[in-house]
Amino acid sequence: MKRLLTSLCFFAVASAAQNPVTIHVDAARSSGAFAPITNYFGYDEPNFTYTKNGRKLIGELAALSRSPVYIRTHFILATGNGQPSLKFGSTNAYTEDASGKPVYDWTIIDRILGTYLEAGATPFVEIGFMPEALSSKPQPYQVEWVPGARNAGYSAGWSYPPKDFDKWGELIRKWMQHIAEKYGAEAVSTWYFEVWNEPDISYWHGTPEEYDRLYDVTAAAVKKIMPRARIGGPASTGPAGQRAGEFLRQFLAHCERTGAPLDFITFHAKGRPQVADGHVRMGISKNTQDVDRGFEIVASFPKFRSLPIVISESDPEGCAACSARVYPQNAYRNGPLYASYEALMMKNIRDLAQTRGTNIAGMLTWAFEFENQPYFDGFRTLATNGIDKPVLNVFRMAGMMDGERVALESSAHLPIERIEAEGVRGSPDIDGLAARARNHLSVLVWNYHDDDTAGPAANVNLELAGIPGNDRRVLVHEYAIDETNSNAWTAWKKMGSPQQPTPEQYAQLEAAGQLQESVSPQWMNVRRGALSLTLRLQRQGVCLVRVEL
Repeated sequence: MKRLLTSLCFFAVASAAQNPVTIHVDAARSSGAFAPITNYFGYDEPNFTYTKNGRKLIGELAALSRSPVYIRTHFILATGNGQPSLKFGSTNAYTEDASGKPVYDWTIIDRILGTYLEAGATPFVEIGFMPEALSSKPQPYQVEWVPGARNAGYSAGWSYPPKDFDKWGELIRKWMQHIAEKYGAEAVSTWYFEVWNEPDISYWHGTPEEYDRLYDVTAAAVKKIMPRARIGGPASTGPAGQRAGEFLRQFLAHCERTGAPLDFITFHAKGRPQVADGHVRMGISKNTQDVDRGFEIVASFPKFRSLPIVISESDPEGCAACSARVYPQNAYRNGPLYASYEALMMKNIRDLAQTRGTNIAGMLTWAFEFENQPYFDGFRTLATNGIDKPVLNVFRMAGMMDGERVALESSAHLPIERIEAEGVRGSPDIDGLAARARNHLSVLVWNYHDDDTAGPAANVNLELAGIPGNDRRVLVHEYAIDETNSNAWTAWKKMGSPQQPTPEQYAQLEAAGQLQESVSPQWMNVRRGALSLTLRLQRQGVCLVRVEL
């Protein structure tokens, strides 16, 4: 039975449609487990965690999926008063008295980790940065981040190696002992512990060899207290860059040579948007290149090839705190383009891992929320003043997909080699991902283009085969992210872009920010294990079709 989807999985504004696209899904052809790689999130500012809107968002993230949701943050060992600010945070976990004796205080760290755990999320603990009393160059320690400025001194005293590696090791041992006692070593064995962040650039004012030593000391301290705890790194920047690629390679060579404990591997991958001809043009090719090169480097070490890899920052560009108001190339962040970009990267990352024979565990989205900022100011966030952005809904869609990945072929799919080489600059990539569990089949479909310009909607013939049970009736749900569905930004603009919405307006925006079904669920007939749908998918739109089996 074929049905025309007349909801806003299609473009409400009149536009010429592209030639019909056929997407064929075979639910009987599995290619292995559909791992929940999108259940990873992070942000710079740890003290936003327990603000009102921070707690709200943490709860929403924890509710994305039945699988564990992991959360990572910077500055968890930094010195300060615990007040949040742009691209900085602190816990004051370590200070020293007048005689140089260590003073440990886990109060703020416990508040951060406790917020995750109370919501049902799991900590992805980034062990950094350097406490002021341990820094080999402590002054200046904190430098204010100013949007639009050069911020040349941003990486200050917190980014230097310890002046005493023994004291650093003892700090980590004391902290791990506290964690094991408070939360239980068995529970903590499900967490991740990652050593530092981007030590190949200004986040680390030391040599690669000094980072390797920091890693060794940290890993030994963690394992001494909790032998089953998962430790990894090096959280280096995009491996497509020569320096970053060399750093990742030397770190893996160090672990191979010394036998340093390594339970998982992390690196980062970023895109590179720009303004071209008066509009935003995304740089998904760079993001894809970073992923591919990182997998290639890991695969070159047979000892580590099967280790879990977490891309512990995977984003369209590199600065969450750089708003679109100041940096116009970041104007993609409020609308559905961000969501469709993430949908395509979900597939790119899975496909590249399969090609390289590596084990991808997670793609971590570096986006959260900022307190006391204007509504929809263009920060790389998942929510603004407690209102969810469209991008959060693509992760809700992904959280509804589980079981086995099954075969999907699209007549408008762009080869990944082409995306990696040149991005999506000519024809759009109209493609998808499909997964089948015992009682449902889920198909995620997108119409992505690098250029944030108007374009034709796509007529998509979605052909589903291999549905168990042959002739039967199934319940079909369809969800959409586009200009009008699951999009609080459009709703906010229609209200006149209020910076002080009324309670009634705020409630409307909250509802608009949730994932929405584009039509009412409908019972449909399966004939000989097959079912057909016709979708009309606007440019940058994303749809999820879920068939209850």
